[in-house]
Amino acid sequence: MRVAKRVALGLAVLASLSPPPSLLAQRAAVAREAAVPFMVGETLTYDVSWSSVLVAGTATAQVVEKKASPPGAAYAIVVDGRPVPLVARLYNLYYKMDTLVDSFTLLSRGGSLYSEEGAEKSTVTTRFDRTARRAFFERRSATLEKADISIPADAQDGLAVLYALRGRTFKAGDRFTTPVADSGSMYTVQVDVAAPGPVRVPVGEFTAWNLKGAISDAQGQPVWKDIVVWISNDARRLPVKLQAELPVGTFVLALKEVRN
Repeated sequence: MRVAKRVALGLAVLASLSPPPSLLAQRAAVAREAAVPFMVGETLTYDVSWSSVLVAGTATAQVVEKKASPPGAAYAIVVDGRPVPLVARLYNLYYKMDTLVDSFTLLSRGGSLYSEEGAEKSTVTTRFDRTARRAFFERRSATLEKADISIPADAQDGLAVLYALRGRTFKAGDRFTTPVADSGSMYTVQVDVAAPGPVRVPVGEFTAWNLKGAISDAQGQPVWKDIVVWISNDARRLPVKLQAELPVGTFVLALKEVRN
């Protein structure tokens, strides 16, 4: 797997650490929207560091709007990231992810990932068919590639699970898994929950849950390990820090600004 793809996958699933929603929540009989700790307009900005580069880039996550689209309301969420100018002069990188999260089930209806890596540009779109239990993918670059795969009823994209995760109640010692669909393939994320502790990031100090994750492919082979996300132990359940180890170094996202 190319390093750039591993970076994109890892950043997408760093927060893919929630258990499967109750299957009852996926039925048409759901009567009320899920309680969430975020609101429309919430904007989280992160410093992105890589190994010895103190601040290599910035990333922003925003709840853009709540759409009243069939079959019901859904949150439109966008994350984008790019390197600081000094790094960009050495190598151009830009990523933009979006997802549409059902406000009742907190399951993704679909999303996309646009990426620029040097001169190469590509867009990968995902559409979930919950009734058929299939995910449909399309990748547009110099060529067009399409794929569709069978998925579990609770499969998510990584960005959607980040926001579903924030509503979960954690318990030290818990271990759970969740399925993630990415670029035409299925992955499983296993998570171990450690007790909350102090975490300092540019925006301030928090008491946060420590969630350690590892990713395996559909054959159960390890794809990535040594992934950690810290979720604040307060009403806002903010993802205050995310970290991943790669052969090319350590990537860290640290929260530097919160706006509503």
